[in-house]
Amino acid sequence: MKNILLAITALQAWAETNIRSEKGATATEYALLVGLIALVLVAGVGFFGTTLNTWFSTLGTTVSGW
Repeated sequence: MKNILLAITALQAWAETNIRSEKGATATEYALLVGLIALVLVAGVGFFGTTLNTWFSTLGTTVSGW
């Protein structure tokens, strides 16, 4: 009976350390966030790139005229 109880306790300890570990989940979440941020930056530059270029050129011309 003690052997069965010991085996169950060992299985429980193994499950708590290996199954409930969130180290891999955290790394995956960070990788997804980095990918999403990169995608937003690329889409933003593609969408607003020409408009921002014109705005900064006009701003540069205005500032140099002061």
